[in-house]
Formats: sequence, C-alpha cells, structure tokens
Amino acid sequence: MTLDLDALFEPYNRGDAPGLVAGVARDGELLYRRAFGLASIEHGLANTPWTRMRIGSTTKHFTCLAALLLAEEGRLDVDAGIRRYLPELPAQWNGGHEPTLRQLMQHTGGARDSLDLGFIASGMTVKPQGSSLASQARQREANFAPGDKVVYNNGGYHMLSHAIERAAGMPFAQVLDDYLFIPLGMRDTRLVASDFELVPGIAALHVPQAAGGWRRGVFPSEEVLGEGGIVSTVDDMLRWLAHLRQGGIGSAATWEQMLAPARLNNGMATTYALGLMVEDYRGLRVVHHGGTVVGGHCQMLAVPSHGLDVILISNGAKASLYDLANSVAEAVLGDDAFTRPAPVPALTERHPALPGAVYASADGEMVVSFGDAGGKLGLVVHNSPPLPLREEGGALHLDFNRVATGPYRARVVGATLAFEDAGTAMTLARLPAAPALEDAGRRLVGRYRAHDLGADAAIAFEGKELLLRIAGEYGPSVLRLTPFADDLFGWKFGGELAPLGGTLRVEDNGDLRLNTLRTRRLRLARIED
Repeated sequence: MTLDLDALFEPYNRGDAPGLVAGVARDGELLYRRAFGLASIEHGLANTPWTRMRIGSTTKHFTCLAALLLAEEGRLDVDAGIRRYLPELPAQWNGGHEPTLRQLMQHTGGARDSLDLGFIASGMTVKPQGSSLASQARQREANFAPGDKVVYNNGGYHMLSHAIERAAGMPFAQVLDDYLFIPLGMRDTRLVASDFELVPGIAALHVPQAAGGWRRGVFPSEEVLGEGGIVSTVDDMLRWLAHLRQGGIGSAATWEQMLAPARLNNGMATTYALGLMVEDYRGLRVVHHGGTVVGGHCQMLAVPSHGLDVILISNGAKASLYDLANSVAEAVLGDDAFTRPAPVPALTERHPALPGAVYASADGEMVVSFGDAGGKLGLVVHNSPPLPLREEGGALHLDFNRVATGPYRARVVGATLAFEDAGTAMTLARLPAAPALEDAGRRLVGRYRAHDLGADAAIAFEGKELLLRIAGEYGPSVLRLTPFADDLFGWKFGGELAPLGGTLRVEDNGDLRLNTLRTRRLRLARIED
C-alpha cells in the first residue's frame, strides 16, 4: 500500500517547488504520513509531516461545531435570525426575511458574499479588519430569499464568527481554543486571521506564475475567521477526523445536525450539511470538505463505513487535492469497494453543437455556456472557468461539490436549454451570434455608482478593449467586457484574478446588473452627465 500511495504523490516529491503533506488513517491506525516539496522556496526548506499549513474553508465545520456547542449551553440559537446577534446588519434584506445562523452555515441564507464583493470592488487588495462586516451591512439587496437556493458564501461564515464571538463573550479564536483545540489535544492548530502574522513552523504559500516561477500568496483580508482562518498539521487533522467519525465533543443531537444536509424551500435535499459535504462517491457515503487560500489548498475526506480518514494540505502544489484524495481512498479500499464512475462526455462527443454556445434566461439572471474542461465537456456558469459535466439519465449534471453552487442540470430541447438550478426549473434560450464589441458596447460607455460595493465605476473603450473600471474603497478592479448580445455581456477579471469572471445585464433605464457564481443582480446605477 505504501508503494501505491508513494506513486500517487511522486509528482510532488520535488526539491524545486512547493508541495503538500499527506496523512491517511484507518480505524484510528496511521497508514501513511509523508511530506513532499518545499515549505519555502525562498529559504530552501522542505515540508515535513509536522509543518503547519492553512486549511482554508475546511475551517467551516469547526465553526459550525463551535456554534452548536454554544447552543447546547443555551448561549446561542442557531435558528435565530443573524440580526439578533449583529443588529447593525440591514433589516431590509430580502424584503425583511433575514437568514438564520443555520442557513448561513448551510449556504442557503441568500446574503451576498463579502469576499466576492471585495474581489469585484477592489481586486486582490488586502482589506483591513472590519471591512467584511461593513460590506455585509452596506447591502441593500441579496442574492435570493433564504432557503431558495444554495450558493457558497464565505461572508455568511464571517458573520457567523462574529455572532459566536458576541454570544460567547470572548474572541472567536479563544472559542475555538477552549471548546475544540485544547480538549482534543490539537496543539499545533490555531486561528491565524492574517497572512501577515508570523507563525512558527508554518509553510509559505506559493502562487504559480504563467511565465514560470512563483509569487508569495497573501489572502486579501486581514480578518479571516470561521470562513477559513485555521492553520493545522497532518497529525492534528487526523486526530480531528477520528473525532468526527467517532464523536466525543458535542451531544448526539449536535452531531446529527452537523451531518444532516440542508433542505431547500422547494423540498430538494442538498449535499451540504453544517460546514461539511455529505454525499455518495462511487457508491460509498463520504464526508468531506476542501479549502482554498491564495497559494494553497486542503482536502479532508472520511469514509465512515470503512473507518478511513484522509487529509491532504498543500502550500502551492499544482494538484487537484479533491481528485487526489479520492484516488487515495480508491487505492486504500480497492476498486471492489466502489461502483463504476459516471461517464464524463468528451468535448465533441454526443453534443458537438454545445461548445461555444451561450444560453440565457429572459431576465439575464442565469447565463451558461459550454467549453473545454481538460478535453471534457464543461459547463460555464456566468462566464466562470468550465468544469467537467457528467451525463446521467439523458441530462448533463454539474454537482455542487465541483462548483459550490447549484447543483445544475441541463438538457438540450431544440434551440433552448431545459435548466435546473438547485431544483428550480427554467428555460434558457440559445443566443444568436454575438454583436460587434464596438456596436454593443457604445451604449455602456459612461459613469456608474455601485452602492452595495461602496464604489464608483466607469466604462470606456481603451484601444480595442471595453473596460469596466471599479474604484473600490481599498483599491481598483478592472473587468474586460465581451458582448454576448446587445444587452448582455460577459466579463473577466484582469491581473491575479484571471480567468474568473461574470456577466453584465443592461436594464432598460441604462443601469447594469452584475452576476458572478456567488453574486447575483448587483446594481450599477447609471450616473447621467
């Protein structure tokens, strides 16, 4: 088995690049524990099994458990509206229907994501403490009504962290220490809110550059809390995974809630529970969650029926840790433990007319296209990078675990697309050939105000490009526009956030509505000269 796993990790066993640390245990017995690559290219230091690394969004279920432990003590009500604990948030959200703490944990609350808003307004500029909560308090509108859909929301967990802090009467980091890390003996695990903090034994984060080489990774916030702020080690995370499967801290009712997937208003059960994804992988029930920071990744995976725990943490290795963790599980348990994987259509196989086609709802709130996802047919939602689809029952599927919104289901019906977003059906029309940029873009040129971003914006032709420049509170952002139709545009970030993007819809009054995977219907109001 060791040789099989060594072969999986061999591509990352390098002395000139960042790498990863890996830990595998079964029924609490350590099977595999190795480190690969460099902890710091700058200093030529190798990763070790005890190197601390950021686990990113894998932090989220720690946050949920902390909230439920406070609820056991009667100090927090997870089914109360968030404004009970953060009254400075806007009362007009969703027509007065504010999300509950539980809905924030399940990503069904509908509030916009302050992290995504920060990217749109100010790019990768590092935002100071307090900026995330201030951004949430500024919102006049939301993505959707609570419980209608599921859209991954880091800002929801940031709000949840502050609610926990106020209910507990102590800093959020101390809550994690006192309720979780100290009782479980996780001595090398702590909350680190900023990448500017100096932490002993932590690996540097590395961002690969297109022209070769690396840059230092710095997350664009000085206050990363329960959405993704934990630093840990392989040993501590294996200790945590064993606890997750066997219980210990928290009542049986608490753990039942932790592992119970959310149910939407339309009756659909999601695969997201409380900071954890719970779903089938090739016929086996798995509990998992990933995490992404700037210059690093994490993937945690448990197969409870087989007592298997896998933790992978990277400080910049060029690898899909999600796929790698699944490969580890397959290597340890053997192929007989799994069913045959669902097929993924090749790019031109069965659906040759789809690549390049753009489909949109009449109101422009859903725009999808199809493209190349590593040689496979990929779905592009609001001009995001394509992700590979699977085909089942005559329909194309993109699961929540691949895109952290949806899930999405699509079926071609003539010139339309029968589309489902989290079980909500809609019809998307195939758009004709795109107009010329100069013709379509002329009506957009001008100045705008984006209240919910706290930013001014302007659209102008610069050479052969049509650019939307946003002047946020902490720095600028530049979006490059491409027409899909006379009143519908795709856009891409410039700089470090490329190739992420979104769409822009022109309203009859000249205002714009901006969409991304995680932000919907953000208004840019036209300023008349």
